[in-house]
Amino acid sequence: MGNSPSLSASGSPLHVTPLVAKFVDELIEFRRTIHQHPELSFREHRTTDRIMARLEQAGLHPVRFKYTGCYVDIGRGPIAVALRADIDALPIEENTGLDFASINEGVMHACGHDIHQSVMLGVALTLADIDSSAPLAGTVRIIFQPAEEKLPGGAVSVIKEGVLKDVPRAFALHCEPKVDVGQVGTRIGAITSATDTIKLTVRGHGGHTSRPHLTEDLIYAMGQIAINVPAVLSRNLDVRAGVLVVWGQIEAGVAPNAIPATGYMAGTMRCLDADAWYKAAELLDEVVEQVAAPYGVEVELEHVQGVPPVVNTETETTLLENAARAELGEDSVVLMEQSMGGEDFAWMLQEVPGSMMRLGTRPPGGQTYDLHQADYVADERAIECGVRVMTATALRAINHQRRGDQGKL
Repeated sequence: MGNSPSLSASGSPLHVTPLVAKFVDELIEFRRTIHQHPELSFREHRTTDRIMARLEQAGLHPVRFKYTGCYVDIGRGPIAVALRADIDALPIEENTGLDFASINEGVMHACGHDIHQSVMLGVALTLADIDSSAPLAGTVRIIFQPAEEKLPGGAVSVIKEGVLKDVPRAFALHCEPKVDVGQVGTRIGAITSATDTIKLTVRGHGGHTSRPHLTEDLIYAMGQIAINVPAVLSRNLDVRAGVLVVWGQIEAGVAPNAIPATGYMAGTMRCLDADAWYKAAELLDEVVEQVAAPYGVEVELEHVQGVPPVVNTETETTLLENAARAELGEDSVVLMEQSMGGEDFAWMLQEVPGSMMRLGTRPPGGQTYDLHQADYVADERAIECGVRVMTATALRAINHQRRGDQGKL
């Protein structure tokens, strides 16, 4: 990991690393506290209180959102950039064996949001330090956003509250357990996918399994729906759009010799391309009806539209990559494949240009974990890396705004 200088707001060399170093131990402890006390979407009250208390201690003036979460402005003059972290946890029982494992039953930071908010708190403290001695020539808005895990995402609610007003560009980060600590993954264009939830209630005339011809044979019908809805959709959309329907829940029946009268199915629909995402949504109801029709069952569809893909713009991605190389070394930036996961930062990038990076959390040569799993463990050294890169990104964004389009990225 290199210690090359980043650009300050004035364009002069500024070593971010020593400025960040003083906060590292505190940030790790903060992360462990948050990890031990995770809170679900729109219930992040204590998490918000902890964030705001530390920001206020640093002499800053955070503003609480209507529900949970907050934002804080640092610097002077027009807003140059917004940096966003999400703060909610998942309904998963932790199985990591960590000394600071979750004490909230059935709730865990299994997606790394405890890392995200610790990074952004570190950025806020570092920028506040810089601003106190050499005032920033632009304002950085740091957003601690609630409810990323709850479709269509807490980003929608905070946008409605005006958090992106007068914001020219935005950046975010996401933990990546397939990338080593000291590296970040980036990509110009879509880096995540569109994600929706599909729920089906299926009804028919039940009966005995010895006489399926006198029923609508609900279980058989549900099997055909599970198999053929994804197949029919894939044949009506460009294959390059990567439309993927996967069922995560199918429930029906209580006895082996009884055909039930009701059943329930739920899953997700994911798509690599935003245009195909909208088209798939238009087709879904018709496809479900056509597939179910031969079996005489009644199907009630609840289609919860989630989030579009996160689409990284070229200028902002270049700015972020240059900041990462300056802070972590020339080999620190790796090309990231497009993920089939969804991320509500996409809604913010529908409003302003920006970029999301994937922050490496795997110990070099260590185990690769999977997100949203009970055993997910992140290497805490990633926090310092994240603070350095995002602080340098903010300073470069200020410099770029001050110099206009000719400013150094």
